Amino acid sequence: MQRVLIVEDESVIRNALRRLLERSGYDVGEASSVAEAERNNALADFDLIISDLRLPGSPGTDLIAKAGAVPVLIMTSYASLRSAVDSMRMGAADYIAKPFDHADMLAAVQRVIEKHASARKLEDQDTVDSRAGDDQPTMLGRCAAMQRLSKHIAKFAPTDSTVLILGETGTGKELVARGIHQQSRRGTSTLISVNCAAIPETLIESELFGYEKGAFTGANTNRMGLIEAADGGTLFLDEIGELPMEAQARLLRFIQEGEIRRIGSVHSRKVNVRLLCATHRDLRTLAAEGGFRQDLYYRINVLRLELPPLRERGKDILFLAERLLEDYAQRLERPAMSLSPRAIQAITTYQWPGNVRELEHAIERAVILTEGTEIDNEELGIDLELVNINRLRGDRPHRSSGKRQPSRSQDDPSEDLSLEDYFQRFVIEHQDSMSETELAQKLGVSRKCLWERRQRFGIPRKKAGSGRPRKTAAG
Repeated sequence: MQRVLIVEDESVIRNALRRLLERSGYDVGEASSVAEAERNNALADFDLIISDLRLPGSPGTDLIAKAGAVPVLIMTSYASLRSAVDSMRMGAADYIAKPFDHADMLAAVQRVIEKHASARKLEDQDTVDSRAGDDQPTMLGRCAAMQRLSKHIAKFAPTDSTVLILGETGTGKELVARGIHQQSRRGTSTLISVNCAAIPETLIESELFGYEKGAFTGANTNRMGLIEAADGGTLFLDEIGELPMEAQARLLRFIQEGEIRRIGSVHSRKVNVRLLCATHRDLRTLAAEGGFRQDLYYRINVLRLELPPLRERGKDILFLAERLLEDYAQRLERPAMSLSPRAIQAITTYQWPGNVRELEHAIERAVILTEGTEIDNEELGIDLELVNINRLRGDRPHRSSGKRQPSRSQDDPSEDLSLEDYFQRFVIEHQDSMSETELAQKLGVSRKCLWERRQRFGIPRKKAGSGRPRKTAAG
């Protein structure tokens, strides 16, 4: 059973979180401060620590260093954006904005625990191979998955085995292929890259294998194909899943025999080419469905590298963004530039469906558009409000009514409050004795956010004078 420690000084929130996590199968510990968490618990025994940012005594971010390898999920508010960004820089695994509901919290807990477990597994596997020590270069990023990728490249490069590189569009598959080629014995020879999806189906065979004069209309001379041109070096076939079946059969013969035959020729030519392939498609499924030759799939799936999408690379996202910002500022002859807290939040919360390529284009555009030296999320082209809504709400449908429909009596002390229920109850119970500013501060949100939540839940603001009791002349 996975263990989670909740560090929260507000007992209502702490109890609601404990019940939520226990009902979801977690073993839960509690503390109301950093000091109590340290005093009563062995932090290293937990799989995750969930801590409020603002606690009596030390802030929740102090737990990041004290917890060691245990990930810390920071609870913060929209009003504390800069603090949330600082938390990420200090090493927080993630942050979640308050107020939030059950599904948001459970998704965040599961995401952080699974990501941390995967990273620890990769680190443990890497430690076993003492020969792949600190002298191996870190390629493309600092996260465990990318360091492991770098070490695998160093192992695969000296061989002549075929490598299949898998990853979403924009993850850097061609960059990995270049790294393999450069570290191989063929590094001083030719690397020819071919995007199979960019060549028309009617031309792909003649481009790869070449042709003899008179082989077809328009073939006025002999022409060497790209495979033959890569003789002695490396051929990189990007998006190999887009190859038509006829070209796949010819490619299979080349892999098996080490020779090619130009279109229109009766003679075969021996070639010495190392083959690297890449695709964003699931070739195993494609082969099972008849869209890709199974025998070719088994031939190219000798050594395999899988590139993680950018959204799963944690702090690498900000690291890459800052490196790209430095590079483009120099390239475009701009002064040293930095990212604003809102830009950092946008970069670290946006899902980046286009991966590193999309991030690179966003940074380049921002450097060009920004007049000063600080880049904001607007120059990056990221709608921060939309990102926050998607991140917090997911794909769940909006409620049909803003008013809460309680399923249990409010007098039931065992009622299992969601955090949105807690928000509403807190406002209703305390608005007669607290000002709007005090309510917002206690809830950890801005006054604007408090007003928006009032509108959403249908909780009218008390009119001036109807709040705290006034003293009468006689009193």
